[in-house]
Amino acid sequence: MASRHSASKESSCMDFVRVTLPSMYGFCCWLVCAQPRQQSMHIAPNQHMRGLPPSNAACPMRQHPSHHVRISGDQSHRVRLPPLRWATLGVTSLLAGCHLVLFDPRGDIGMQERHLIVLALVIMLSVVIPVIALTLFFFWRYRDTNKNATYAPNWAHSTAIEVVVWGIPCVIVLFLSVLIWGTTHKLDPYRPLTSNTSPVKVQVVALNWKWLFIYPDYGIATVNQLEIPANTPINFQLTADSIMNSFFIPRLGSQVYTMAGMQTQLHLIADEPGVYRGMSSAFSGPGFSDMHFQVKATSDADFRAWVASVRHGQGDLTHDAYLALARPSSNNPPTAYAQVDNGLFEQVVNQYPSSMSGMPGMHSAMNRAKE
Repeated sequence: MASRHSASKESSCMDFVRVTLPSMYGFCCWLVCAQPRQQSMHIAPNQHMRGLPPSNAACPMRQHPSHHVRISGDQSHRVRLPPLRWATLGVTSLLAGCHLVLFDPRGDIGMQERHLIVLALVIMLSVVIPVIALTLFFFWRYRDTNKNATYAPNWAHSTAIEVVVWGIPCVIVLFLSVLIWGTTHKLDPYRPLTSNTSPVKVQVVALNWKWLFIYPDYGIATVNQLEIPANTPINFQLTADSIMNSFFIPRLGSQVYTMAGMQTQLHLIADEPGVYRGMSSAFSGPGFSDMHFQVKATSDADFRAWVASVRHGQGDLTHDAYLALARPSSNNPPTAYAQVDNGLFEQVVNQYPSSMSGMPGMHSAMNRAKE
């Protein structure tokens, strides 16, 4: 019950951050953007300054009830707040409706990354907020009309100020360095997850513009559909059959690149059943916006039932079937293959280096498909 209460409290805090941060940002932009300038000008009668219109000329400035330009002759022209300020506030406030998936993880890796992001943000804000507050305070305290403020035009140095200005940032940078050094190794995508449950291996191939998932231990494959058991480590092996791409499941954590002729690794886990969104986070051409897939985390029994249903289905991912699949296409529906040729993933990885033997004819076939 304590863990549930803690999780609920943390979720409420994240909801508060999700709603308030965009609104605060919009309010700051509203204050700063297109700040109107207030001027007070006194023009003697029948005397025109260079560049200023006569007092009886039409004033090009827009009207607003709270800002005045005082001109001799009892003429009053008012300045209106620019529409850009209101537009900025309105547009940025819409961000409050966005769902910040990185702050709502459903996996152990994602939770650790969220903790790191929030901790680093809080530490840096401990410098930024006081600096902004002191800046505003100095503007107000030492304004021209405040005759009680200390006026020291010959002041040049203060050891105490130097210690504060340089000491605090150095301590923060040192703390962040130690923190990030440790978490970089702890969250290394190549580092296997510790668990009493045997991991599920998934081989990922980034194609134009779709994702191929091969389950080597089960002899099946899917396109644009990733089925995984919850509370079970997932060991990903990733490559690309075309240009470099990026594999990302935001709510599970850790984005990793895929490159042709190379193999990268990623280890993730879903802490609870659910449906999550996976995507390509690197621009890869015309079909990039449609290069996403659905991640379905289920119970172990449901996962095994799904594997059995795919095995009893139709469709074999043979050499020729892969060549047809690798042709550039977008908006591909989720597809399952009951059988996969042995060593298909390794052949895809090894097809580009000339020193390794790859799939016969794949190089020329892909070149023809990409023309």
